[in-house]
Amino acid sequence: MEPTFHLLLYRAFHAQRSYLYPRLRELGLGPGQPKLLEYLGSRGPCAQRELAEYFEIDPAAVSRMLDTLQKGGFVARQTDGDRRRDRMELTEKGQAAREAWREACREMEDVMLRGFTREERESLARGLARVYNHLRTERGEGPWET
Repeated sequence: MEPTFHLLLYRAFHAQRSYLYPRLRELGLGPGQPKLLEYLGSRGPCAQRELAEYFEIDPAAVSRMLDTLQKGGFVARQTDGDRRRDRMELTEKGQAAREAWREACREMEDVMLRGFTREERESLARGLARVYNHLRTERGEGPWET
């Protein structure tokens, strides 16, 4: 069977998750939570709606993840009277988990891209961004903005 692009992408995604999953558990984080820590660490405090829009996931799922992160001491809530408008921010524990996760991702990328030249890495990144933007455009959404 000749591998198709969607199968190759799925397998690469699955291999990435399998590689990182033990580190996720060590840090006390659940699936999907590291990306929230990364966003908060790089962009600062924000509302859950902003997180849901950026990651294109259900606001209720973001709310559940944030509640778990808050209970774990990774994020703190800046209250505004309306829970939907509360702003979430990283705690020191959250910042430490973010840094540990970033290091785990760097290690995984070193393994994943072993033997790739700088040009090949850049080409792969551009290609994946193009794939993503084509799918967004097909759904009637604008291009991805970092």
